[in-house]
Amino acid sequence: MARTGATQQFVQVEDVKNGVVYLKDGSLRAILMVNGINFDLKSETEQNTILHGFQEFLNGLDFSVQLFIHSRKLNIKPYLERIEERRAQEKNELLKTQIEEYIEFVRTFVEQNPIISKRFFVIVPYDTVQAIHKAKGFLSGFIGKKKGEEVVSGAEQSTQQLQHRVEEVTSNLEAIGLRVTPLQDEEIVELYYNLYNPEIVEKRGREIPKIEESVTGNR
Repeated sequence: MARTGATQQFVQVEDVKNGVVYLKDGSLRAILMVNGINFDLKSETEQNTILHGFQEFLNGLDFSVQLFIHSRKLNIKPYLERIEERRAQEKNELLKTQIEEYIEFVRTFVEQNPIISKRFFVIVPYDTVQAIHKAKGFLSGFIGKKKGEEVVSGAEQSTQQLQHRVEEVTSNLEAIGLRVTPLQDEEIVELYYNLYNPEIVEKRGREIPKIEESVTGNR
């Protein structure tokens, strides 16, 4: 119980819907996954072009973004189990021995050199929804239902503004050779779950829990 309450206070997520994270303070977030590039394999000219393009991207923004790297130790146990099943089905004794040696090699290698997965994200914010909610409560008491309904539509306008920012960030990053993918609801939930339950992810592999479980730490 103590863990759940503490986590609820720390993770300020109200809802995840249509690829948008709604925070408890009324602000919005979109999460973009960006594929990395092997910068060291680029020529000096290409490296300078990428650096210049990224500098222009940052300088051209009139809103803040958050760059986030998620590192996670991979659990290879399911992979080794599949290889073991393949070994059990193999009738050729020579191949069977080679598969067994391969399994032992991978197991020993990973024990000495943990395999780390890195994923790169850009968090795009839009922070004016809270003011809209406050305006709705204030105006509804003075200007009637019709005016109040007009203010409600401001939430949709905020979502549209967030989408415009997402499109701007995406186009600028793609211009320097990066591939950008906006996360959808299940992917966002999975990301939150992985962040706050790393020990479970490593033991069990990828899981997609319910949103209320992912933001409270229940399992």
